[in-house]
Parts: sequence; C-alpha cells; structure tokens
Amino acid sequence: MSEKTAAARSRSSMSVKELAITAICIVLVYVFTAVVNVKLPIAAAGGLIHLGNVPLFVAAILFGKRTGMIAGGIGMGLFDLLSGWTLWAPFTLVIVGIMGLVVGMVTEKKKSFPRYILAMVLACIIKIVGYYIAEGIIYGNWVAPAASIPGNLVQIGVAAVITLIVIEPLRLAAEKTILRS
Repeated sequence: MSEKTAAARSRSSMSVKELAITAICIVLVYVFTAVVNVKLPIAAAGGLIHLGNVPLFVAAILFGKRTGMIAGGIGMGLFDLLSGWTLWAPFTLVIVGIMGLVVGMVTEKKKSFPRYILAMVLACIIKIVGYYIAEGIIYGNWVAPAASIPGNLVQIGVAAVITLIVIEPLRLAAEKTILRS
C-alpha cells in the first residue's frame, strides 16, 4: 500500500476509540431527545421541544464535525423512527446531520466562546430553514411552517445556553482524560 493510499485511508476511517465515542454520542443525543422533551400544541402536527441538541453541540465541539454530524443525524433520526415521527426521520437525518457538521467545522480549529456562539447561531438557522422546508414538503403548505419557528428558536436557545454553561468544564475534563489516552 502506498503512503498516499495509507494517508487517505487513515483520514477516512475511524479508529475504535473514535467509533466508540461517536456511538456514545449517538446514544446521548437519542436519550436527551426521547426523555427530556415537551410536546407543544402548535404547528400543523404539534411540535416538540427537547434537549437532544445539547449532546449534539457538545459532541461536535469536543470531537469534531464527523462525530457531530453522525451523532446528531443518527441520534435524532432514530428518535423519529422509534417515536411515531417516522415521516420526519429522513429530514431529521439530513438537517441535524448538517447542524452537527457545521458546529464541528466552526469550532474544530479554534475553541472559544465567540466560536461556540457563532456555531450555534448557524445551527439555529439550519434548523429553522431545514424544518420549514421539510414541513412545507410534508404538508404541502408554505405558510403553516411559520408556526414551528418559535418552538425551534426556544429549543436551540435553551440548548445553546446549557451548552455554553457546560462546554468549557467538559472540554477541560475531556482534554485530561479521553483525548489524551
């Protein structure tokens, strides 16, 4: 195997440690979405505010864009599949996967409070636009999805505040244990 092939393979494949961390992050996103949620009586089919975005943001910030993308998309997509929101699962996989990717991209090289805020603002925009389009497609109505925007803003806002409170202590702890092992 040439050096070029070996380098390409190591960039594209996950180590056992990365795979284990990503799997744990998928579970955390799923559990925080499934267990810590409130159903809203708004929008065409109701809405859901959950804390699944907290482990999504933490995973993307601590472990990068690939883990953020996979954990977010699969964790929340799995929730949709197992919780009666099946129609939403493909949209969630893509939308939340992109959210995790972007949060990871923005914070991967430089860990700082302004970067965290920028990353979560971008994730909020992706969520609002993504789910607006998804709801428009699902319901064939481009006005009704506007009712979902306040719930999405609350969901990301709460997750952002919690993430901003816990991220630095978690990052420092991760540097001391997981990331150095």
